[in-house]
Amino acid sequence: MGQDKWNISFKTIMSSLLFAFVFYAIALWRYLVTGYIFYLYNFGYIGTALACGLFLNTALPKKHRSWGRRIAQLLVGSYLLIYVGFILGENLQLEGFFIYLLMGVFQGATLHYFIAKIIGPLLFNRGWCSWACWTAMVLDLLPWKVPRYKRVRSLGLMRYVHFFVSLAAVLYIWFILGNRTIYADKTTEIYWLAVGSILYFVVGIGVGYIFKDNRAFCKYICPVPVLQKITSRYAIMKVEINKDKCIDCGLCEKNCPMNIKLLAYKNANKRICSTECILCATCIDICPKAAVSITNKIDVIHFKSACIRN
Repeated sequence: MGQDKWNISFKTIMSSLLFAFVFYAIALWRYLVTGYIFYLYNFGYIGTALACGLFLNTALPKKHRSWGRRIAQLLVGSYLLIYVGFILGENLQLEGFFIYLLMGVFQGATLHYFIAKIIGPLLFNRGWCSWACWTAMVLDLLPWKVPRYKRVRSLGLMRYVHFFVSLAAVLYIWFILGNRTIYADKTTEIYWLAVGSILYFVVGIGVGYIFKDNRAFCKYICPVPVLQKITSRYAIMKVEINKDKCIDCGLCEKNCPMNIKLLAYKNANKRICSTECILCATCIDICPKAAVSITNKIDVIHFKSACIRN
C-alpha cells in the first residue's frame, strides 16, 4: 500500500480495540471493588484516547502517523495533569506516590504508578513515556526530535539520585517531622504538584537546550524509569526488526530519540530489549522498507545479556 494512503484494516482496528479493552477491564475492576463511578470514565477515557492514537499511528498515511502518538499524548497527558491533578487535587508526581504508599491508600498516585509504571510495563513496555506523560507532552514540542549528540551514559545516574532524593524527602517529612496528615488538605497536594511540574518543565527545557535533545530530561533526570526499567525488560510489547526486510540503512538508529543501537539487536536476532525503548514508533515510521514493527510475545531473557550498551 502506498505511503500516502490510509491503512485501515481488520488488524489496525482490532489491535486498537484490544488495547482499549485492557483499560475498560481495569475500569470495571476498580468500579466493582470500590463502587466509585469515577474509575469507569477515568480509565474509559484513557483507554479510548490511547486506542484512537494507536489506530491513527498505524492507519494514517506514513508521513503523518506520528500524529497518532502526539494526539494520544496530548489527550491523556493534559487530562491527567489538569483534570486529575489540579482539579481533583491528586499529586501524581513521584512524591505523591511515596506519600500515598506510606498512607496505605490504593488510589490516586499509588494506582497510577501501579498501572502505568510498575505492573503496566510488563504489557505495554515504557509506552507511558511517549504516549501519556505530561512532561514529555511539553518537551516533545521542542525542536530537537533527533538527538544531536551521542548519549552520555554516566549522566543516567542522575535519575537514580533524583529518585532517592525524592524518597528521602518524603521519609524525612513522614518519620522525622512526624507529619502524617500532609495530604489531609488537598491544597497542599496541588501546591506540591504545581511546584514539581514547573521544576520538571523548566529543567527539561533547559537540558533539552543544552544537549539539543527533546528527550534529554528522560535520559538523565526523570526518576520514573528507575521503576519502569525493572519490569519493562520483560514486556510483551517490544519493537522488532525483520532481518529479511532490513537494508541496514541506519535511519532507525539515527532517528531514535533514545539513542538505542537498534541494528545491534537485529543482528543478534533479538527484539529491542533495551529498557530505554519508549515505544514511540519513530523507528517504525521512518523505516523505508516496513522492516520495523511492534510485536507481542514473551522473550526468554538472560538478565546480564539482554541489553546492548547504547
